[in-house]
Amino acid sequence: MIMEGRRIIANPRPCGGRRVIAKKRSRPDGFVNSVKKLQRREISSRLDRAFSISTAQERFRNMRLVEQYDSHDPKGYCLVSLPNLLKRSKVIEIVAARDIVFTLTQSGICASFSRETNKRVCFLNVSPDEVIRSLFYNKNNDSLITVSVYASENYSSLKCRSTRIQYILRGQADAGFALFESESLKWPGFVEFDDVNGKVLTYSAHDSVYKVFDLKNYALLYSISDKNVQEIKISPGIMLLIFKRAASHVPLKILSIEDGTVLKSFNHLLHRNKKVDFIEQFNEKLLVKQENENLQILDVRNAELIEVSRTEFMTPSAFIFLYENQLFLTFRNRNVSVWNFRGELVTSFEDHLLWHPDCNTNNIYITSDQDLIISYCKADTEEQWIEGNVGSINISNILTGKCLAKIKANNGRHKEEDGSSSDLGNSIQVRSAVVEALEDITALFYDEERNEIYTGNRDGLLHVWSN
Repeated sequence: MIMEGRRIIANPRPCGGRRVIAKKRSRPDGFVNSVKKLQRREISSRLDRAFSISTAQERFRNMRLVEQYDSHDPKGYCLVSLPNLLKRSKVIEIVAARDIVFTLTQSGICASFSRETNKRVCFLNVSPDEVIRSLFYNKNNDSLITVSVYASENYSSLKCRSTRIQYILRGQADAGFALFESESLKWPGFVEFDDVNGKVLTYSAHDSVYKVFDLKNYALLYSISDKNVQEIKISPGIMLLIFKRAASHVPLKILSIEDGTVLKSFNHLLHRNKKVDFIEQFNEKLLVKQENENLQILDVRNAELIEVSRTEFMTPSAFIFLYENQLFLTFRNRNVSVWNFRGELVTSFEDHLLWHPDCNTNNIYITSDQDLIISYCKADTEEQWIEGNVGSINISNILTGKCLAKIKANNGRHKEEDGSSSDLGNSIQVRSAVVEALEDITALFYDEERNEIYTGNRDGLLHVWSN
């Protein structure tokens, strides 16, 4: 999934960000890119969409469970001294890069597995009291960044480390180097990796200073020192600074992400005595929602204002912005909706009811063309009745809301052409493994190059789905 804009806060309790940026991923195969561009230019949009849908259906049609890895191995934690790290815990994050799959468990253990050898490569924890909180693959220098807290610091300060993938492939997890050592990232400080702009944003709470670094070489670009800044939101090319609100307005500034130059300063009027649910920036569009009020979509270039009724647009628990399609997804009460910036509902999904009530973006993947969403969902009524507490992996078209493919428990049942089971014992074993793999999925990732879906569960197991 495209999880750019990941913010990690220096808090002993893990947290999930409300806002996720979906960005087009670069592909190494330029020929494939050129062919797709020619297809889009020569074929009408309707035919192209039909072609894309049929291609997607074929890509996911025969997905099967092909491999299982275990991220829990007490004997492998040669440096670990914390008792809680020796217990099984759920997978909370999955990242894939260069045929390596990384899993991060809630207890803070990060394991790497090779899809070529089907073996565990190494653990990324290199200190006896290290608890890894988040992962970020930096494609600019082919490295994995780990963000950790330490028992010796009461888990209150973030530490970042960069390790080249080539070293991890050799099992040399300790060959990395520390990042942002000059920064004090104690609570409520944070670090945010922004792959869209190729930047890193840090916040040192003790002196109220924000700093922007280059993601390519980690060089400091500029600092923002203003104790009145309450929040910073990042969009392609720009940053939105949100200042402490006055009684009837909130001061805002739009800065260039490259050098921090102020591009625009203005005040946005607010209803008095009503809390602000959210303020979000998407290119030139500003989204503002107050409690029990309409959604406001402001074009900051010309001050054009669009309002969406509070009964039509209710405050979501999370957003995903689709920069390629000029749309955004909202998540509320297990439901996903697609909106445009005219305040119109574009898509409601026909069969995409999320399993988890609180939106966890680690259970959602948006493809690079931003046409498909892959999520862990509630199974249909018949499947639930047969399997009980088992979900399904649903692949849906974002623009139409149609469910194109689904990985569910009965995918593991192998039958001959006459309908009779082939190798009944093996079929039961396979079906049992599929059912267990679809129970309580806690993290999901789709590798577009390999066309494989990776899922993690509450027991720390990683499952590979492929056709």
